[in-house]
Amino acid sequence: MISKEVIKAVKRIEIKTGRLVNDIFAGRYESVFKGRGMEFSEVREYLPGDDIRSIDWNVTARYGHPFVKKFTEERELTIILLVDASASGHFGTIEKMKFEIAAEISSVIAFSALKNNDKVGLLIFTDEIEMFIPPKKSRTHILRMVREILFFKPKKNKTNISMALKYLNDVARKKAIVFLISDFIDKNYEKDLRIINKRHDLITIKITDPKEKYLPKVGLLDLQDMENGETFTLDTNDEVFRNAFFEYQSKREKSLDEFFKKSGIDNIKISTDKSYIEPLIAFFERRSRRFR
Repeated sequence: MISKEVIKAVKRIEIKTGRLVNDIFAGRYESVFKGRGMEFSEVREYLPGDDIRSIDWNVTARYGHPFVKKFTEERELTIILLVDASASGHFGTIEKMKFEIAAEISSVIAFSALKNNDKVGLLIFTDEIEMFIPPKKSRTHILRMVREILFFKPKKNKTNISMALKYLNDVARKKAIVFLISDFIDKNYEKDLRIINKRHDLITIKITDPKEKYLPKVGLLDLQDMENGETFTLDTNDEVFRNAFFEYQSKREKSLDEFFKKSGIDNIKISTDKSYIEPLIAFFERRSRRFR
């Protein structure tokens, strides 16, 4: 049985993101993610104005007058949401935690895909594959995925992006549009990102919280690593330490940004203290300009 609280939470996301899809994203989605190409539909008699390059010479020879091949765009695409469910997603110092924002963004993408008659699948991972829902297209299917992202209870706490990408490479035989949603608190996944990007259309969505970079000046602070359980105490009054922490996190962020750019991987940066709408719109506009 699904509790009333779960149903209410999923419904709230559906209503909120549904408006965004109808008002902002569905059209942008369709203009950026084109169909896979042209698919043969039928042969019909030649009409004045038809492109002579489309003439089917075999059928024309058989019937003694010209026939042309008719093609239609093969529109249907497959979208895979690759969502990091490790324990660091249960962090947020503003209004929402990272995993809640991941659920909303997933909903926007999934309902935009559904509106354009595309299939959507979901892969939830930690340092193991927690759940894989094969791609389908229906409102019920998408609501189930949103529910899983919001309320899924993973078996593990740690992150292994490389492992998830390798699994995806095995199960996704045909080319797909892959949205990898994570805070990217992990190591040694760059090679597998490149492999996936060559085979599929990979878009990374990095969700962070400002306090992961800017430590507040609040004296001694007891913290726990949510993924490995280790506890430690920081003296946030120590300005030298705060600056060193900021520099370290800034260096990691810059290094990852440079890797995405060098590898030709699209990256959308989301922060829990700001709306995710503007970064998503900016992404669609960048992609649209690129393919004009």
